[in-house]
Amino acid sequence: MPTARHSDQAASRSAAANGAAEDNAAEDNAARLAAPTQEGVYLTSAQGLRLPDTDHSLKVGERGPTLLEDFHLREKITHFDHERIPERVVHARGAAAHGVFESYGTAASVTKARFLAVKGRQTPVFTRFSAVLGSRGSADTVRDTRGFAVKFYTSEGNVDLVGNNIPVFFIQDGIKFPDVIHAGKPRPDREIPQAQSAHDTFWDFVSLHTEATHHVLWNMSDRGLPRSYRTMEGFGVHTFRLVNEEGLTSLVKFHWKPVSGVHSLVWEEAQIAAGVDPDFHRRDLADAIDAGAFPEYELGIQVLPDDGTHTFEGIDLLDPTKLVPEELAPVQLIGRLTLNANPTNYFAETEQVAFHTGNLVPGIEVTDDPLMQARLFSYLDTQLTRLGGPNFTQLPINRPHCPVNDLLRDGAHQSAIHTGLAAYLPNSVDEGLPLVAAEAEGGYVQRERPVEGRVVRANPVSFDDHFSQAAMFYRSVSPIERAHIVEAFAFELGKVYDKAIKERQLRVLANVDADLSARVAAALGLPAPDGSPPDVALAPSLSQLVTEPGPVAGRRIGVIASLDADLGGIDKLRKAVASLGVQLLVVAPVGGVLHHGRHTEVVERTNLTARSVEFDAVVVAGDTSPRDALQVADALKVTLLLQEAYRHLKPLAAWGSGARVLAAAGITADHAGVLVADAVTKTFTDRLTLALGLHRVWDRAEEVMANATAPVHPDLVPH
Repeated sequence: MPTARHSDQAASRSAAANGAAEDNAAEDNAARLAAPTQEGVYLTSAQGLRLPDTDHSLKVGERGPTLLEDFHLREKITHFDHERIPERVVHARGAAAHGVFESYGTAASVTKARFLAVKGRQTPVFTRFSAVLGSRGSADTVRDTRGFAVKFYTSEGNVDLVGNNIPVFFIQDGIKFPDVIHAGKPRPDREIPQAQSAHDTFWDFVSLHTEATHHVLWNMSDRGLPRSYRTMEGFGVHTFRLVNEEGLTSLVKFHWKPVSGVHSLVWEEAQIAAGVDPDFHRRDLADAIDAGAFPEYELGIQVLPDDGTHTFEGIDLLDPTKLVPEELAPVQLIGRLTLNANPTNYFAETEQVAFHTGNLVPGIEVTDDPLMQARLFSYLDTQLTRLGGPNFTQLPINRPHCPVNDLLRDGAHQSAIHTGLAAYLPNSVDEGLPLVAAEAEGGYVQRERPVEGRVVRANPVSFDDHFSQAAMFYRSVSPIERAHIVEAFAFELGKVYDKAIKERQLRVLANVDADLSARVAAALGLPAPDGSPPDVALAPSLSQLVTEPGPVAGRRIGVIASLDADLGGIDKLRKAVASLGVQLLVVAPVGGVLHHGRHTEVVERTNLTARSVEFDAVVVAGDTSPRDALQVADALKVTLLLQEAYRHLKPLAAWGSGARVLAAAGITADHAGVLVADAVTKTFTDRLTLALGLHRVWDRAEEVMANATAPVHPDLVPH
């Protein structure tokens, strides 16, 4: 049964000009023409044609390419592409940076694309990161998939690798893309909730389209809450075909590996940041580049045989809801991306950049993945409305860095001054120019491949397995990551009003893992349904928890200091961590400059503005007293900061009498990840940076999840 509408949401009645209800058929029809409504029990095209299927695009055979004659696909996607003016329909909330990509030359055996194949070749790039669901004004740290799009300005033409921070997608066929986004967007009657999937329509859709289950597990995991764009993986999602100089082909999946490691926020951090700094990710990216801590990512490929089956180890490579575990096909690194310059103007660059999955160069081709096939049409079509016409490629941020002679003429915002008389080929009046290029001259010539099959709206049987890889993901991550997934499902489904949707989603989870379904059901106060969870091999590479310290460049340490703090110790700590690329920020009761003896320290944050989410570790300076030098109100703010950092599994430290401030917040040296010393020594700084390299104090996780806060010292409670 459809969800009941409120009394103020009844469908409009046809009415005569005077507003009275009209029963006369002719007048009723005239009124309907004046104020058209959506009616009828059958799905139709915009022309009223009844449609038999809206889940499968028209293909040549079940695994073949999508046909241009699919008028329903084109109408549905075109209308969706033009829903927003001028904001992007999806990925509206974004941040970007300029940079350079340098090839390792290791891809030469599989592709002739020069920007990948030539060792040491440097290619300018523009990279845009984004959230998917929210508007331009939404918060950065919502639970969502993140876009990871890179435009390479190569000598052969622009190449766009348009992917996400999750290696799979919700749907298998691009014809459903408007549906999944409509389901995730705010309710059309109230325009809430903004940038969130915790509502009925999203969970209604994914519980009915179980192909979404694998992506949903990733989204409910820590991957849905990246710590920063600098610590976020990227994936090309689809399987691509690479062609080498000999014409031999390979299938590949693209991966971006952040040099700083893969790290996420915890749920409370994400909520705090959305309130106190909704621009958290955008600010972090810009500040890191300004500070010279340039974000870096290595580009890697999983190379798979192009044997005509489009499968590998039983995995259908044309199914965008499936990944290939790195245990089966290791990622081979082929180059490094460095983001080293911020945009000069957000609108001119970040907002007007136009990506397209069809922007390719010789050596890179697409496959028959039905989601990719729809994207090849949709991205180009979208720009026509969003950027006001067909000449958006002439905008500086989109302009290729190689010669362009396209024979395209006129149109809105035409800025090129075309010469010659003939905008066609062949011609004689312009001496036959421009020339078409043969493959040997750099022309883009696709590999010939057989295509045959019945014209159908259907998926292959291999697309029917919706649960195996979701189960593999859930069982492969660590216990704390699984606990976070359970919490995420409990929160999201707890926001769903319709009990039937909750019960349906629990049945989906029961087919993934009995433990997952039972734990989520218990949190919702509902019975755990029976299911048929699959037996799967584990893939430990899917866990993002680190057991060995990684790079610390770009991390931030907050140092709490009172007006009489040990500034000399702060100076020693700053110099020690600065050599590793770590930024130290002083947090004090008031702004300005602290003076103590011959030492001074600029106060970067006050107790009023500092929150745990901004720091990767928090340290209390020596001679910082919980009562003598701090007012009670300031002491309570410091306690809040320390307890947040404790709950968020951040390393905590203090030297000298600063340990008393930790103790007043209920935090002592016998707690996991807490370092206390008499003074700032090399041993102290080495242990602190070692803890930073592990990102979180995971040994503290079980205690933190069982207790909301650490105890507050009674001396700090105002009387």
